[in-house]
Amino acid sequence: MDKLKSALAFGGILAREDIDALSLNFRHRKVKAGEYVQELHEVASDIIFISNGILRIFGIDGDGNDITKHFVRENQFFANLESYYSKLPATEAIQSVVASEVYTINFLTFERYLKEIPNLFIFFKSVSEATLLSKIKDNDFLNFGDAKTKYLELLKRYPSLVQQVPQQYIASYLKITPQSLSRIRKELSHN
Repeated sequence: MDKLKSALAFGGILAREDIDALSLNFRHRKVKAGEYVQELHEVASDIIFISNGILRIFGIDGDGNDITKHFVRENQFFANLESYYSKLPATEAIQSVVASEVYTINFLTFERYLKEIPNLFIFFKSVSEATLLSKIKDNDFLNFGDAKTKYLELLKRYPSLVQQVPQQYIASYLKITPQSLSRIRKELSHN
């Protein structure tokens, strides 16, 4: 709960009493590695805060392959806004990669607080923009360079993520085969 309150205090936008009131509406949940926080084809209903661990956002391509699109790390918020606002089933699932602790708040509850806490909209907007900018920066390196360059950049930006996440998810995220990733890692360990 401390990490959640600290994240809600980000930027000093929300008053302490608003943080306390809002945090009481988050549900704590421990998730095992491999467990889903949101299933594929479910309409998104929650905003998720990762207190500990790593979640992955993934979809299934036309050939039925599992494609990792994004990792959500400790102290980050995540919500599938597209699914929630369109009321359409999500085309992406949210799965815990390692044993994780999350806090979730239902969108409807959150929207009620948006009306009651004027600065909550500003907070939500700033968190959404920070998340979007991070995703754009990640997409820049994912779309340019060879497999080794992409892996080295991922390693530089998120060293603990690379150590914790199973190799097949990292390979999928980098859009390379697990065999290529294995070769790159072996080559780097010999240098």
